[in-house]
Amino acid sequence: MKRKLFFLFFLIHVCLIFSQTVLTGTIKNKDTHDPLPGAVIYFPDLKSGVASGEAGTFTITNLPKIQTLVQIKLIGFKTYVKQVDLTGNPRLDVELEESVIEEEEIVVTGTSHATEMKHSPVPMVSIDQKYLTQNSSSNIIDALIKVPGISAVTTGPNISKPYIRGLGYNRVLTLFDGVRQDGQQWGDEHGIEVDQFLIDRVEVIKGPASLIYGSDALAGVINLLSANPLPEGTVKGSLLSNYQTNNNQAAGSLNMAGNQKGFNWAVRASKKQAGNYTNKYDGKVYGTKYNESDLNINIGLNKSWGYSHVNFSYYDNVQEVPDGYRDSATRKFVKHISEEDTLRPIVSTHELNSYDITGIHQRVQYVRAFSSSNFFVGKSKLAVNVGFQQSIRREFSHPQFLNLAGLYLKLNTVTYDFKFYFPELKKTQLVLGVNGMLQQNKNGRATEFVIPNYQSFDVGPFAFVKRSFGKLDLAGGVRYDTRSFSNASLYTVIDPLTGFQKQSDNKTNDTTLSKQFSEYNHTFSGISGSFGATFNVSDKLSVKCNVGRGYRAPNISEISAKGIHPGTGFLQLGDGNFKPEFSLQEDVGVFFESEHISGSVELFNNIISNYIYNEKLISYSGSDSVYLQSGNNYPVFKFRQTTAQLYGGEFSFDIHPHPLDWLHIENSISLIYAANLGGNGSHITDSTRYLPYIPPFHTNSELRADFKKQIACFSEIFVKVGLQYYAEQNRIFSAYGTETKTPSYTLLDAGFGTTVLNKKGKHIFTVIINATNLTDVAYQNNMSRLKYFDNYPVNGTGRRGIYSMGRNISFKIIIPLILMNKKGGD
Repeated sequence: MKRKLFFLFFLIHVCLIFSQTVLTGTIKNKDTHDPLPGAVIYFPDLKSGVASGEAGTFTITNLPKIQTLVQIKLIGFKTYVKQVDLTGNPRLDVELEESVIEEEEIVVTGTSHATEMKHSPVPMVSIDQKYLTQNSSSNIIDALIKVPGISAVTTGPNISKPYIRGLGYNRVLTLFDGVRQDGQQWGDEHGIEVDQFLIDRVEVIKGPASLIYGSDALAGVINLLSANPLPEGTVKGSLLSNYQTNNNQAAGSLNMAGNQKGFNWAVRASKKQAGNYTNKYDGKVYGTKYNESDLNINIGLNKSWGYSHVNFSYYDNVQEVPDGYRDSATRKFVKHISEEDTLRPIVSTHELNSYDITGIHQRVQYVRAFSSSNFFVGKSKLAVNVGFQQSIRREFSHPQFLNLAGLYLKLNTVTYDFKFYFPELKKTQLVLGVNGMLQQNKNGRATEFVIPNYQSFDVGPFAFVKRSFGKLDLAGGVRYDTRSFSNASLYTVIDPLTGFQKQSDNKTNDTTLSKQFSEYNHTFSGISGSFGATFNVSDKLSVKCNVGRGYRAPNISEISAKGIHPGTGFLQLGDGNFKPEFSLQEDVGVFFESEHISGSVELFNNIISNYIYNEKLISYSGSDSVYLQSGNNYPVFKFRQTTAQLYGGEFSFDIHPHPLDWLHIENSISLIYAANLGGNGSHITDSTRYLPYIPPFHTNSELRADFKKQIACFSEIFVKVGLQYYAEQNRIFSAYGTETKTPSYTLLDAGFGTTVLNKKGKHIFTVIINATNLTDVAYQNNMSRLKYFDNYPVNGTGRRGIYSMGRNISFKIIIPLILMNKKGGD
């Protein structure tokens, strides 16, 4: 047996040695035929690349003998994308064309291989590093909300939950470098546990992606991607500093990365802290401070046999969450100082202006470690991705017991993803795979128990195929998912030392013993799939259509919740009889891109059966149903199921007028309608005919000037001004006070940036200044949970809840650190 294994290993090793190839070539300007140094030649499926040398030449070694996509990028030139054959003795000589149109991106999300976006039938959008750098935000999800079809439910500046076309929470799957991100997505009051400065680009699927990713991708996927490995022979980094005036946010981020002979590595450490934010109605909003620390380490090896990368991330966020309590006479914020909560003093000016986090706060600690490997054997490929994540979430809600958590959840997740890529045959690509996760959640030492201790296991095999017929690309597949879920009974007793509940077993003789959760076991399953087509009428015009069926198993909160959640301030009830959600979405899009004009129209219709939503309960008397605990009244919410329809679309139109190629006029429109169609026993009335938390009609316009010519020591100068309009949202779920109408508002922003050079033309630093809400408009977004945080909603001012952030000016400085920059790959 040992001899057979040795022979097999030897045979594979020999095959890999003889499957190596070397690619050489030159990069030149198409108009002048001059060589172009610094162009990056990159293979997305291989995660390997090099930069062209001074003569425009390059050499890449240790490449497998396969057909794969290559991307060549250089600022000021149109991105070159082509399928290349690396068998034999390949050579690639390319002439790049100068262009003012934004770069066309290759996408890696929801496809079998790296693909040009115009060849993928799935509705997608890509946000590049330039966009993320030139705009200001307080977190990575906040950076995406101007993109058509994307919005967020927020709880202050640093807590944003992504929404895609009106759907969010566990219906949107967040990935980091293609690996599932899981950290209690059902919760309202914490965001995505990712360092915003780590993200280089974002790919978003705007529709069901259950085929590739399984449950929780019913509405789409947001793939947060870190920077590609540096070109061979490069060691460099950067130091970033950011200050924002509204909440005095101070942030810094240091990263270093390198690539030597196929061994690549990257390290980034970031820190940001902020005080309370400000608006002209509320002044300083008490309870919105945060202090976040991040660390990410990545190491990898790229050879002719493929690549293997290992990543480790640590995220630690101490975050306040406001409750909206105010003094009835002055409308000033008051603070929680005792368990009886009979008297709340007004918050002092010192406390409002301080960076110090109060005793009432939450802390989210998140650790992620995963490996991502691709192995080439002949013309086939095996992808193996395995990972471990741990989310520790504590909400401290007791002012007299500051070290005792009200809520303490510890979630461990093991993810796995295996794919086998068959050799391409007659322009047909076939992928078979299986992925899923194992989860275990435990309650720690706490006083509130919103969900039980549980364990779940997901498994989903799938098949995906793509076929090209000249200008026509077809793609589709099918998948079957199973989730096995179980939770044990959970008992509590009264702790004599604190007077609060604590976990216990049922063997105690304590007279205060209470059963919080009963034992529950269930298996959820479902079939999902998609089929779509892209027809490239010409290099400038393409048409896409896609039909996708999505699947989502109910999350732990929806089936098991039973308790007061300190971060939300209400009693939440689940339903163990829920069925999985299934969606059927049709998409059609038309895309046009020329040298001076580009635009798109995308329309969708989505029907969701067994749609789960949260509803406020009423009592027999018709008033709000309340739950009394420790002298406090808490509103009661319960999850319901219905049939839902969401439909709408996005429109974009960008102009680069000739001969003013430096001028960009960009416009977009997003529109979503959502209807509650009833079913599952729900009764539709005028107050329940719509779905809650649906973004209103909104537009985004931007006028931007990018100046190519250097002025004195300033290069890469840009100036921009933008306008966002949000219409009134009166299509609301108004029953039982669940949601209220939101007035329209208009926001104005502006920005400026430049790179400063020394006398030798060397890059010293880049400075970017952005101003948001320039006119200091007092507004409430209908997706903001703070809109409903008010203990005196009827107060004589005509206003209720907390308003969003006022004028904010962001100053960002980026200093490059280059230790080695060997070009050409020789």
